[in-house]
Amino acid sequence: MFLTTVGTTKLHECRDSWHSGWWPLKSLMWITLMVIPFFIPSAFIQFYGEVARFGAGIFLIIQLFSVINFITWWNDYWVLEKNVERCRILVITMSTMAYAASLAGIILMYIWYAPKASCVLNIFFITWTLVLLQVMTSISLHSKVNAGLMTSGLMGLYVVFLCWSAVRSEPATEICNTRPQTTGRGDWMTIVSFLIAMLAIVMATFSTGIDSKSFNFRKDEVEAEDGVPYGYGFFHFVFSMGAMYFGMLLIGWNLHQTMQKWSIDVGWASTWVKIVNEWLAAGLYIWTLIAPLVWKNRTNSESTSNV
Repeated sequence: MFLTTVGTTKLHECRDSWHSGWWPLKSLMWITLMVIPFFIPSAFIQFYGEVARFGAGIFLIIQLFSVINFITWWNDYWVLEKNVERCRILVITMSTMAYAASLAGIILMYIWYAPKASCVLNIFFITWTLVLLQVMTSISLHSKVNAGLMTSGLMGLYVVFLCWSAVRSEPATEICNTRPQTTGRGDWMTIVSFLIAMLAIVMATFSTGIDSKSFNFRKDEVEAEDGVPYGYGFFHFVFSMGAMYFGMLLIGWNLHQTMQKWSIDVGWASTWVKIVNEWLAAGLYIWTLIAPLVWKNRTNSESTSNV
């Protein structure tokens, strides 16, 4: 789908119809592609697994850009001059809730996942998350940045969620995890949690796929009236990367790991992927805050040297 729709710019052309329609043929292709892997040699599946690791990493990076862009857009919309009066209370409320939830999450992680001093790795993960929250807030409130509390609060909540998800993905131990673990039986709570996780991944993939404007660095480009609402090729590219990410979750990012029944995204590989994703998310957000200052100083320096 990516190869046949990339570069589509106009509505009502053949590739637009192929993207939006032809569902009987697509359904037949989907069923065929679901059956074919059962007849493919295991060596090829192993090779695809290695490729999927790389693709899943690309998906996580794309998703980070999309999340940061959405948070920035949300904040900018509420602080517009025409909205600032009626949205002031909303901004304060959202910022307060985000920071309260972030701090509550950090406290609960200390209680549930670092109950003893011997849980050094979890203590480091949680403490470093708290440090990142403080750094993002400090930079956001700096007089030269002045990005406000809402964006840093929401990003802080996001990195706390990533840290929580990471420590939950650790293999079950009696020392550092006081929360009940999955038993491997298909009880209703485990099944519901599994389905909710799958739905969340699908929604995240879809929302990221239609957010191709986040990666359009030519902001002055004028949109045509008959232009496509989003990049079709980018949409299918994100879904293909999302499918690879989905597969990595089911095997815990480890091609040689046997997953427990009804468990998803469990293992040290999953933990470290999420931790690195958290650190990268904080780094990208901080860069979006300081990048304008860096480029402005560089431009002023070049102007001075030319004079």
